Parts: sequence; C-alpha cells; structure tokens
Amino acid sequence: MPLPRLQLFEFNDARWAPSIVRDTLVDSLSRAIRWGGLLDGIVAPLRECLRRAETNAVLDLCAGAGGPAAVLSSALPDVDFLLSDLYPQVDAWKSAGLRFISEPIDATNIPPSLGEDRVRLLVNALHHFPPPLARDVLRGLCAGNSPGVFIAEGLVRNPLSFAAMGPVGLASLLSTPILAPKRRLLATALLPASLAASVWDGTVSALRIHTPSELYAMVAELPGWEWSWGEYQHSAGLGRGTWFRGTRR
Repeated sequence: MPLPRLQLFEFNDARWAPSIVRDTLVDSLSRAIRWGGLLDGIVAPLRECLRRAETNAVLDLCAGAGGPAAVLSSALPDVDFLLSDLYPQVDAWKSAGLRFISEPIDATNIPPSLGEDRVRLLVNALHHFPPPLARDVLRGLCAGNSPGVFIAEGLVRNPLSFAAMGPVGLASLLSTPILAPKRRLLATALLPASLAASVWDGTVSALRIHTPSELYAMVAELPGWEWSWGEYQHSAGLGRGTWFRGTRR
C-alpha cells in the first residue's frame, strides 16, 4: 500500500521564497534531469502517444525553466515543442533555443487555438497540485480539441525515491557557482541553504506524487479517452519515474 499523499510546500514553487534560492533549485534540477537521465525512459512512451494522437507537435504546460523540454526535444528532434507556463521564464527558454509563448498560460484554461493538434505535456509538474486542482488541470488538458495528453513524473511516491538520485542532484547543485549566470553567483554563499532546500523539495516532491489509482479516478469522468500508465527506470542511478498518457478513442 502506498504512503498517503502529503500536500507540503516546496521552496521552488513558493512565491515567498527568495528568488535566488528558487532559481538555484530550478537550474540545478534541470542539470540533474540531463545528467541523471531522469527522462530518458519517457521518450518511447511519448513517441507512442504522438503516434496514437496522429500528431508530431507538443504543447508543454508548466514548462518551468525548460529543462525537460530541452532533453526531450534533443531526443525527439522531429517533434515540434512549444513551451508555456503560468510564470513564463522567457530568458531561460531563449537561452535554450526553445520555441515558447511569452504570455502566461493557465493549464486549467488553455486557449482552444493554442493546443490544436498538439499533445499536451506536463513533466514533473502535476505533483505540485492537490487532488482537486490536479483534476481541474487534467480536465483542462483534455478540453477542446486536444488530441492527447502525456504526464510524466521523475519520482514515485516513496521518500527514498529522491535519495536514489542524490549523487546526481548533489553534483548538479555544487556545480552552481561554476555554471550559473553571473547574476546568481551569490548562490555560492547560499549553497548550504540551497542544499537543505533541495533535500526538502526532493523528498516532498516524492510524497506529493499522484498514484496510478488516483490518476485514473481523476479522469474517470472524462468520456472518449483511453488511458494507460507505466513506470520506468532512470538511465543513470537507481531511481524510478512514472508516465500517464491519454488519447482520444
């Protein structure tokens, strides 16, 4: 039986947390995703989702700093990725050479024309939402003329899930003074605080993951969709992640 889900806060999405800490956490997470192969296992399931949806285009919701999209667009060079977020990180997206929408986009209320013929993608994001809001997000992803939905989480609901990616995460965080932009060099002095916040956020993220039974319950009232769930192994390390996809029947 899985542990009960806990809706605790995370520093990286707390608007009251210092921006220098949030930016450091997001940057180091993007590097950890690349270095640890956290998303390699979703490339094939995402490709299959695109095939079933009969499209080669993706709308990335809650794209954050663009770390997942950068990895996936490199692995799927023939797929058109378009990034969006409620809080667009335009500078990060520009520096990564990714296509994006500069206006804020709410995943619960996607403009109909925006997601037309695009699979709607959510990576490492759904766990941030409590069940009622997560249900609204899933409804928003399925609304209008959406041909498909793909949800991915780099962790499973287990407090030890984050520990499995600890070495990669630590290396990524410690590299911040070298790899971070000059405006974030202050992060060097704040590394101990960022390290503590990273451990907290990673553990809390694992405890906030929605289980397959919870996900299926959230989409049970959405007619005309076919859903499947799977688990995968990180290509580097012992960690595991999950994916959840839906296409129209």
